[in-house]
Amino acid sequence: MKPTNLVFDIGNVLIRWDSEIPYRRLIPDAAERRHFLTEILPPEWNLEQDRGRPWPIAEAERIALYPEKAELIRAFRRHWHEMVPGPIEANVAVLDAALARGIPCYAITNFAADTFAEARARFPFLARFAGTIVSAELGLLKPDPAIYRAFLGAHGLEAQACLFMDDSAKNVAGAAALGFATIHVTADIDLAGEIRRFGLDL
Repeated sequence: MKPTNLVFDIGNVLIRWDSEIPYRRLIPDAAERRHFLTEILPPEWNLEQDRGRPWPIAEAERIALYPEKAELIRAFRRHWHEMVPGPIEANVAVLDAALARGIPCYAITNFAADTFAEARARFPFLARFAGTIVSAELGLLKPDPAIYRAFLGAHGLEAQACLFMDDSAKNVAGAAALGFATIHVTADIDLAGEIRRFGLDL
């Protein structure tokens, strides 16, 4: 079945996200910064906020372990907007072109509920999807098959009719296992060209 619907991830597909940005200022030493963002606030810690854990609980957990780093731990949420410096213009242009051609566009994103609301306020194109699945609202994370099934059920779609795009190879593999057509989005990708390979005209 040729896909007729586009399903976008958001972080590092449509908007840039880099947790190091504020910490380059707050922790100038590269080795110290790397240790902080891999051992004190590892990616798995942030992912639990994407699952729905409240920030105060998340902060308290790490501050209990590293009280001397309390302000740097709180800085993650406090300076979150610095981590999202702007849109990925080329990929947003793909979304705009697809919408202009009447191609249904959706999103499945691992995102905390509060920061997603703030991102939508900053980036109006995030409100243009026919439907959006936000992980924190369901308590599910990609690549759990349940989040893809929730998306399909919510919108009455078949996986084979959907082309899913994500910057995470694990998330792409999770969608592919359920029958989605997929594109692994990298920094240098020609996203429009990749989509055309599936027979969709942009």
